[in-house]
Amino acid sequence: MRAVFIIAALGLALAGCKQLDDLSGADQSAQLPLVGQEKQDVEKFNCLAKGGSWAQYQGGYFCQHRTSDGGKICRSGSDCEGVCLARSRSCAPVKPLQGCNDILTEAGFPMNACVN
Repeated sequence: MRAVFIIAALGLALAGCKQLDDLSGADQSAQLPLVGQEKQDVEKFNCLAKGGSWAQYQGGYFCQHRTSDGGKICRSGSDCEGVCLARSRSCAPVKPLQGCNDILTEAGFPMNACVN
């Protein structure tokens, strides 16, 4: 709960900085994009605000969302919001699915897909 409060406060602080820049008449094209920890904090805040979870994979972080049809039986990739898992023939519970997984293509053929 404390982490969510800190992230929300960070988002509000960043929004306040942008408003101050707007009021000062600073040239918007001269602003540099966020990088490093600042960029990651904003991405995490946006992810959590949209109902996602901030997940770690191989030393990096990414936004992951639960699928509405996780566990549902499927025969091809088009049957699922995310991917159709080949071994269980069920829709993946989250998207994106990280690592290498056996999935079913849109046509229903098995293949190995790797997302890192």
